Amino acid sequence: MYEGLLYEIEDGVGTITLNRPESKNAIDIAMRTSLRRLMHELRHDRDLKVLILTGAGGNFCSGGDLKALRSSAADGEATAQGRRQRLVDLHDLVSALLDFDRPVISAVQGVAYGAGLGLALTGDLVLAADDARFCMAFGRLGAVADFGTFYTLPRLVGVQRAKELLFSAREFGAAEARELGLVLETMPAEALPERARAIARCLAQASPVALSITKRALNVSLRSDLQTMLMLESDGQGVAMSADFHAMALQRFFDKKGPPFQWPVQQ
Repeated sequence: MYEGLLYEIEDGVGTITLNRPESKNAIDIAMRTSLRRLMHELRHDRDLKVLILTGAGGNFCSGGDLKALRSSAADGEATAQGRRQRLVDLHDLVSALLDFDRPVISAVQGVAYGAGLGLALTGDLVLAADDARFCMAFGRLGAVADFGTFYTLPRLVGVQRAKELLFSAREFGAAEARELGLVLETMPAEALPERARAIARCLAQASPVALSITKRALNVSLRSDLQTMLMLESDGQGVAMSADFHAMALQRFFDKKGPPFQWPVQQ
């Protein structure tokens, strides 16, 4: 159904797997179109509680498909208007990922280069295998960053470090990515899929209302002001505490049953 992708859902946890292993899951037009369509469809799937993004064949994503880019004259993307439309379509996908009202976990193994790293950073939580390699590779081709990177990168690492990573287009590993704040956790490659699923299963048991409000508020916090955030806090709390989940969790507290979900301890 989705060219270049695999999608499955189990117990409220959906997994999107980039599935072009022969190109290290490089993003071509078909994959981009499929991912954009799938994300818009998933907005209406209320059985989905948490989404995992990952890649097939031991790699996350090597970036845009340069071979497809070179031959793009055949599909009209070589003109200025065609290139602009490509970015308009891409930005629609970036917004669909960043504004998705449920948690998104990126599970990165192998390469995450250029647009592939930009895709990984659309996740709310980024987990990485010890063998993961990252690179803001755009400058190597005389291009500027895309896939929302001008938005996500400085918010995670600060403006000066973002400039260094984009200016230098250097490769760095999982340990440095964690030190920079791009990655939440690192682990052996064989442990990555289960760790991502364990966190996803945990979040799938949390209040979907509270998670959605929290994600939305944090996404706007760095471009907002105190009074706006206080208003979001009060409005959001009113909605969250009116949901059935709050009453259930409160009753569990009084019954001394503990919280309805528990963050998994990393092994």
